[in-house]
This record gives sequence, C-alpha cells and structure tokens, in this order.
Amino acid sequence: MSATRRAEAGPLPTAASNELVPCTLREFLFYFLRLGTFGFGGPVALAGYMQRDLVERRRWIARQDYVEGLALSQLSPGPLAAQLAMYLGWVRAGRIGATLVAAAFILPSFVMVLALSYLYVRFGGLPWIQAAFYGIGAAVIAIIARSAVKLMRMTVGRDKLLIGIFAVSGIVTAWTEKEIIWIFLGAGVLALGVKMIKMRSTATAAVALPLFSWLVTGIHGPGAGELWRIAWYFTEAGAFVFGSGLAIVPFLHGGIVEQFKWLDERQFLDAVAVAMITPGPVVITVAFIGFLVAGLAGALVSAAGVFFPPYAVVIALAPSVRRWSKNERVKAFVAGVTAAAAGAIAGASIVLGRRAIIDAPTAAICGVVLLLLWKAKKIPEPLVIIAAGAAGLFAQRILKP
Repeated sequence: MSATRRAEAGPLPTAASNELVPCTLREFLFYFLRLGTFGFGGPVALAGYMQRDLVERRRWIARQDYVEGLALSQLSPGPLAAQLAMYLGWVRAGRIGATLVAAAFILPSFVMVLALSYLYVRFGGLPWIQAAFYGIGAAVIAIIARSAVKLMRMTVGRDKLLIGIFAVSGIVTAWTEKEIIWIFLGAGVLALGVKMIKMRSTATAAVALPLFSWLVTGIHGPGAGELWRIAWYFTEAGAFVFGSGLAIVPFLHGGIVEQFKWLDERQFLDAVAVAMITPGPVVITVAFIGFLVAGLAGALVSAAGVFFPPYAVVIALAPSVRRWSKNERVKAFVAGVTAAAAGAIAGASIVLGRRAIIDAPTAAICGVVLLLLWKAKKIPEPLVIIAAGAAGLFAQRILKP
C-alpha cells in the first residue's frame, strides 16, 4: 500500500501491528456481505461478531482501531453496527472502503426487505398473513421491552442522573405517544452541565448540530408526492437517533403513525417485525416503511436517508476520532442522550403494547416470548418471531374459529 493511500485510510494500528494478517479488499468486502446476509441478533451482536472475526480470529483489524470505531459509533447518532462497519472499511481502504463496506453490509437485508415489502403489499389482505402478524406483533412488544432493559443496564447503570433521564423520557414518550427530540437534546445538555460542574469547569458547550407509477406506488396507491418528506424525515431519523437499532422505533412511531399518518398501528408493528426476521441492521425497517408509502422509490429514499448521516459522520470524523473519543464532555453529552433513548424505547413498548396486546392470546404470546428471551438468552430473535407468527395462526384459526 502506498503512503498516500495509507494516509487516506487512516493511522496505522498501534497495539498489534506486527500481529495483523493482510487481506485483500475483496476478502474484506465478502466478509461484510456475508455478515449482512446471515448476521442476526441486533447491533450489539453484530458488533460482537466483528470483534470476534476481524480482530480475534482473522486479525485483519487492530484492536485499537476496533475500539475507536466502536467509540465513534456509540458517541454519534445512527445505527451502531452499520456505522462501525463503515469505520472499519475506512480503516481498511479510506473513503472507498467505507463506501463499499456500507453497500456490502446493508444491501443483503435491503433486498430481503424489498421482497417482504412486495409480498406484504401484494398479499397483505390474506387472512393467514393477518393472523400471523397478530402473534408477531405481541412478540415484537416483548423484544422491544427487553431491548429497553438491556440498553438501560448498559448505558445508565447506577447513575442517579441518568436513571432520572431514563424515567422522564419513558414517561413522556408513553404519555404523549411521541418521541420529542428536545428531550433528547435537553438530556444531553443536562448531563454535560452536571459533568462540567463536577469537573469545576466554567466552559460552555453547544451542539450543532419523472418516475413510473409502479416505482412510487405503496400500500395506499401512488405516493410520489411524499418522496421529499420521506427523504427529509428519514435523514432526520438517522441524524438524531442515538442508542441501539430499536432506538429508532419511538422516533419513527411519532412521525409515521401520529404526525404524517403514513401507516396505522398494525402496519407499523408489522414493519418492526420485518426488521426482526431479517439479518443486518435493525433500522432497515425504514425500507419496508418507505415501500409501503411510496413503493420502490420510497424504499430507496428512506434507506438512503437513514444511512447517510452515520456515513457522513464516519467520513468527516474518522481522521480525528482518536482525539475526541476520550473527551469527557462529549461522553457526558452522549450518555445523557443515550439514557433518554433507552427511556423512549421503554415508553414506546407501552405505546405499541396498547395496540398489539388486545386479548388473552396476545398477552400470553407476549409473556411467553419475554420469559424465553429473559431466561434463554441465546434463542435467535428471528426464530422467536416465526414461532410467534405460528402461535398467532393457531390462535386465530383454532381458538377463534
């Protein structure tokens, strides 16, 4: 590799340079194509796979580079696993590496979601599909609730301030049935202020933050007029949502169901379920939503919108990530925002649960799924979703003939 290309790709790994094993860009991209095709388990699991495979087993990436990429992904908005993959691509081959890795990682699940979206729009009215999603919706509530608890434990811990932020965000989300972005920003500023007081600092901080008709036809007919709003809304989602992949759920619910009324509650839950049964980043659910609103063009625009902000963050900040990833003020702000995100997920589980858990069978499905996820932690979520769909079919066909 030339000095110019090495400079573009970033600094040389520091801790284990002599232990690194060379690989071609083709091999690197094929790994992320396979991970995007078979990588289930959500953002934390996907990040774990990258550490196991690229750092520990294959030794293609230095541990220091991985840790700094993970820090960047945690301290900035957007889907964690996708952003980490982009950063590792940048380490490997600069901007072109980040771009190609993003495509390889996201494309498989995007194609799967497109296929499911088409089948949903084409056959969504069939009774057996409605019965399956009757059970799946209840299982999704259990998964969201468990994710809120996991994120709370990971990010809040025993910090009283963060616990308070979590509680306030959860209550407000459940009460208003919306995710209010000012609560997120306010939580970050509050945590930053408390941190600065503890550091006895007087410094202040600020956060700056013509198509064919079939191409734009969604579940309600042609939606070309919505494309600009779709593009802006999902770009906003990618730019302001912190936390795990499911942190985007309350944000999307407030806009898609309440504000724009693109989907109803059942369709929104089905969109979240689709993200659960496909591999890759959870936020690929936006492609399903975009397809339902405005067809293939809507799916492309929504996916591009939500993934562009984290991609831009990697390209802009990767060269200086080592300088600011350890900054205490930055970490304090993000800790506050992430606590608010965890609270919003908890509130969203209550909001969505009111619509999905409507009778004894759905309550039973939700309870069983929650118990299984709590006790048997290694059960794949897609398997749980499929089993819940089968239970929904049984309940609708047998218990309610």
